[in-house]
Amino acid sequence: MFTGIITGVGRIAALHDLGSSLLHGKRLTITAPPGYLDDTGLGDSIAINGACMTVTSLDLPHHTFTIDISAESLDKTAGLAQPGPVNLEKALRAHDRLGGHIVSGHVDGVGTVTHFAQVGESWELRVLAPRALGKYLAYKGSITINGVSLTVNRIADTDAGTEASINLIPHTVQNTALGSLAAGSRVNLEIDLIARYVERMLSDGAHPLKETP
Repeated sequence: MFTGIITGVGRIAALHDLGSSLLHGKRLTITAPPGYLDDTGLGDSIAINGACMTVTSLDLPHHTFTIDISAESLDKTAGLAQPGPVNLEKALRAHDRLGGHIVSGHVDGVGTVTHFAQVGESWELRVLAPRALGKYLAYKGSITINGVSLTVNRIADTDAGTEASINLIPHTVQNTALGSLAAGSRVNLEIDLIARYVERMLSDGAHPLKETP
C-alpha cells in the first residue's frame, strides 16, 4: 500500500527486452536520488508513476535498481516504456503517516492531459479520464495521477470521458515529475479505493453475505 506522497523523482535510464515477442515484457533500470535506496532490499515494492513494482536488483553505489514489467502492465500503463523522469514512492509502513490517501499502486486506467498551465502561483492540470472511471470522480474527492495523491477541484462529463481539473501548488510541481507534463501527455490514474467499494456495494451485482452451512 502507498499514500500518493512522492518521496523521490527518479529516471528510467535503460530498458531491455525480456524476450523477442510482443508477449514479453521489459527490464527497466531506474536511477534514484542519492541515498534513496539505502533502506531498500530485493523484493521490496516501489510505486513507479503510480504502478506498484518489485525491486529485482540493486546497485547502491550507482543509485540504481531494476524492475521487471510484464507486457500486460506495459499495455495498461503510461510512461514506463521509454526513458524519462518518474515519480517514486516506497511502500507504506505500518507506523508511517498517511499524508495523502490510501493508494494500492494498481493503475485503473490511462488518462490524457488536456490542459496544463500556470495560474497565479499555482498550476491548473486537467486530465480526461476514460468514461468508465467517470463515476468514481467527485468534487473534492481524491485521485492518483502518476502516483501523486491529488484533490479534484472540478469535473465535467463529456462524450469522450470525464475531465478532472486539479490545482497543483508549486511544491508539487517542483518535487514530482508532474512538472514535465504537457497537453497530450498520457498519465496513470488510480481511483479512490473507498469509491471502488461503495460502487460495488451499491451495484446490482452485489450479493448479501450468506452463512456457510
